[in-house]
Amino acid sequence: MRACAQRPPHEHIHPLGRFWAEFRENKIAVGALIVCGLMIALAVFAPLVSPQNPYDLGNLSLMDSRRPPGFVGSGGYTHLLGTDPQGRDLLSAIFYGLRISIQIGIAAGVVALSIGTALGITAAYFGGRIETLIMRIVDLQLSFPAILLALVLVALLGQGKGQLIGALVAAQYAYFARTAYGAAKSERRKDYVEAALATPLKSRVVILRHILPNCMPPLIVVATVQIANSISLEATLSFLGLGLPVTEPSLGMLISNGFPYMMSGRYWISIYPGIALIILIVAINIVGDQVRDQFNPRLRK
Repeated sequence: MRACAQRPPHEHIHPLGRFWAEFRENKIAVGALIVCGLMIALAVFAPLVSPQNPYDLGNLSLMDSRRPPGFVGSGGYTHLLGTDPQGRDLLSAIFYGLRISIQIGIAAGVVALSIGTALGITAAYFGGRIETLIMRIVDLQLSFPAILLALVLVALLGQGKGQLIGALVAAQYAYFARTAYGAAKSERRKDYVEAALATPLKSRVVILRHILPNCMPPLIVVATVQIANSISLEATLSFLGLGLPVTEPSLGMLISNGFPYMMSGRYWISIYPGIALIILIVAINIVGDQVRDQFNPRLRK
């Protein structure tokens, strides 16, 4: 009985259960996770919770444009956060803008993770000329700022979700490739990989069953950071007019639409979308920092 009482609190728990038990010890990270979940829910159910469809141009009235928070518009409902220059209900536009930002951030992050991981592990596993070719391309890309590369690619590809996601993937996959390469290079030298190769197992089996699972912790950490960076990059491109079309405003475009009116007292057009964007990015980064700390054995208490 004494031995049972002295066991560590997280011993003999499933890895996911142990991870969550450690995660919830950080109340700030738990709060950030709740905020992320709430904002994702608002984005997913935007058509159900929004008083207006801001993308339906037929329902917009210029008579309602640039109205302050609390204004009762021609549609008969109260615009809690006011309206933008096109007469959109700002609260509805923020919900739909969150939808776009989260969709693009997650899609770009997942695709960049897949491409970068495949390239990094391939380079580490096979070595030689393949390693040199892949890693020199990755190093060359990392020498350019992500925002500059994304600007050039969006300008060349044009507007649209697919083009924007493609530009963000091209600007960010190198971070995953470098992380995957470092982790796989370390795993490649270990005895269990050499034993698997001596069996012999096919290279595909060794990579997917042995090397890849052990490379995932650092990649998950990078993924959380890069999703936040994708959302930030998308907002920057939209603010500069290189994001999605004006008929589908994201948070960055909403901020841009209100920027000319900041000095005239119509602060709400830019401020409220900006607050929503900041909350989303900060919440994701806090969750990512906590995940990084838990996957880093040097930071464990």
